[in-house]
Amino acid sequence: MTEDRPGAAETVDSVLAALADPTRRRLLDLLAARGEATATTLAEQLPVSRQAVVKHLTVLDAAGLVRSGRVGREVRYAVRPAALDTTARWMASLAADWDRRLATIKRVAEAAERDATPPVPD
Repeated sequence: MTEDRPGAAETVDSVLAALADPTRRRLLDLLAARGEATATTLAEQLPVSRQAVVKHLTVLDAAGLVRSGRVGREVRYAVRPAALDTTARWMASLAADWDRRLATIKRVAEAAERDATPPVPD
């Protein structure tokens, strides 16, 4: 689980909060497809203003999902995969825990059904 690594729980929390917004998810998709882009370029692909894009990118940056770098007068953004990887590992661990729990419930239910079924006479 995420408790194994310092800060992992906070990373997952901030990633999930950032990804709760569809515009931010779309920004990540655009950045993943392009490699890197400016806020202006990204705003051209979305029905929001450049200023709104910058605010969304700030949230994504705070969650560790994007990085920014200045190239001349432009600020370019790119995806940072580490926070996504941490979140994906947490989700896989959570899914595995639930799979184990459900398998246990299934075994208990099947055993109870077998025990409740009267034997068939010979």
